[in-house]
Amino acid sequence: MTGSTGGTGDTRSRIQAVALELFTEQGYEKTSLREIAERLDVTKAALYYHFKSKDDIVNSLVSDRIDRLDELVKWATDQPADGTGRRAAIGRYADEFFGEHGYTVMRFFEQNQTMLKSLASGQAMRDRLLRMADALARPDTSPASQLRAALALFAIHSSWFAIRNPEVGDEQRRELALEVAYELLDRIGEN
Repeated sequence: MTGSTGGTGDTRSRIQAVALELFTEQGYEKTSLREIAERLDVTKAALYYHFKSKDDIVNSLVSDRIDRLDELVKWATDQPADGTGRRAAIGRYADEFFGEHGYTVMRFFEQNQTMLKSLASGQAMRDRLLRMADALARPDTSPASQLRAALALFAIHSSWFAIRNPEVGDEQRRELALEVAYELLDRIGEN
């Protein structure tokens, strides 16, 4: 399963990628571990070596995302609490979101919010997104600024389903999402 060039980490990543693909294509509930193993062309026992359940796979995806968000929130908090710092932070967030598997993971989260709410890791993910919004809103803690910061994050997320034109490529979609996010963030501090 791991091959001569791969390792356990590579196998874990492959399982996560295939599971995420299937969860997104057909839904979490309708995907079985057997289907994941078949798509990977491995035995179910080999899959169990890395993950005992679908929840374990989801928890690993969320845990990886949380680690990346923790790093990003720390970095964003170290940026100046002004328009330039906010733009840099949302730009880096967009890079993360549009980067390797970022969109697929977030699309999965958005499609499976009910299931994620039942997992502790889902609540932790929500907490990290709120921390990122807090980092974007600083130093203004007004409700309007908190809402603008949260909506700036959602502008990045929602660009995948809100922009329905199939001719819009990933980079153009990213730029449009950032344009809207900047409009929101540039108004932080206004009463």
